[in-house]
Amino acid sequence: MNLRRNRFEKVAAKRVQDILKKLSLLGNCSNRNNYEYNEEDIKLMFKALNAQLKRTEMKFQNNLEKSDKSKFKF
Repeated sequence: MNLRRNRFEKVAAKRVQDILKKLSLLGNCSNRNNYEYNEEDIKLMFKALNAQLKRTEMKFQNNLEKSDKSKFKF
């Protein structure tokens, strides 16, 4: 495996794990005994999370497409 691939796997795995942990911590806020929230709060939170997730996914997709476009094809 090359250096850039190894670096990607190491860095991306750590960052994904960190995000998953933070999402789990956010889930702890669902405890109605400790927190008060409403349907609109939930919609706003998940709208922001989904929008950022989509933007991040598009960065990866766009960079894959850029590398494909630089190659000659018939």
